[in-house]
Amino acid sequence: MTTEQELPHTPEQVVDVGRGISLCYETFGDPSREPLLLISGLGQQMHAWPTDLCRELAARGLHVIRFDNRDVGRSTHVRVKPPSPLQLATRRFSDRQYALGAMALDASGLLDALGLDSAHVAGRSMGGMIAQVLTARQPARVRSLTSIMSMTGARKAGRPALSTWRLMAAPPAKTREKSIENAVVLWRHIGSHGFPFDEAQVRADAGLAFDRGHNPAGVARQLAAIMKSGDRTREVATITAPTLVIHGDRDMMVHPTGGVATANAIPGARHETIVGMGHDLPVGAWPRLVELISGHVAAASGAPADAAAAA
Repeated sequence: MTTEQELPHTPEQVVDVGRGISLCYETFGDPSREPLLLISGLGQQMHAWPTDLCRELAARGLHVIRFDNRDVGRSTHVRVKPPSPLQLATRRFSDRQYALGAMALDASGLLDALGLDSAHVAGRSMGGMIAQVLTARQPARVRSLTSIMSMTGARKAGRPALSTWRLMAAPPAKTREKSIENAVVLWRHIGSHGFPFDEAQVRADAGLAFDRGHNPAGVARQLAAIMKSGDRTREVATITAPTLVIHGDRDMMVHPTGGVATANAIPGARHETIVGMGHDLPVGAWPRLVELISGHVAAASGAPADAAAAA
């Protein structure tokens, strides 16, 4: 069996994905294996998919690709005025404000840049929404879909807790130190209360995110993209790719009803709940996550369930 130390690794690179957008990406694992594109959530950079988790997935025989969405990290930060509080409240945005469809095209463009006709796609939170849109609009490009801690945009499903909205409404940090402190407060609130809280890792991740591209205006534009896209239930219902929906039962950012609504909307979707998981990917949940994702990919690709582990 290939060890983590032997797994191929492509360090961060930036590529043009079209329409004036460049994305920063990184890969783990053998490029000849089944490709797995990981899409991050609101305001999160590629490291929201932890490096060691990516390595564990690669060790299951997957070619893992993670990247910064537009407006975060080292990918393109668009030159569009961020939405005002009034626009966010009324959901009335300028024509220049992009929606989730544009971000799905970014992901598709990344596949083009990597020479991939299609890939298995897994998205968390907003990344799950992007993955849903990509799968619905470009079905030939998605071999399987894994939607994690996400939602369809339906107004009565997956709504954040009021306490979460209050934290999100706080003024953005202007310094590295304040950004780290805000991250500790937020993730202590929305993280996995059924697993130990790793404050040191949260601080390290927040510091790295600040250093790689702190941009509150970009995060506001991403939030507006979600709101501008509205209720996508009808579109999500057109998905035909093999679909796995994963959600925690302790999620205070995207209520577990968001996962239920997603699974109910997609014909044949499988819904799995990870007990104790909130809106993060705690180390204690990794064995189950790796088992679910790699097993889903294997089933969708027609491989035996244990083929990846034996690679």
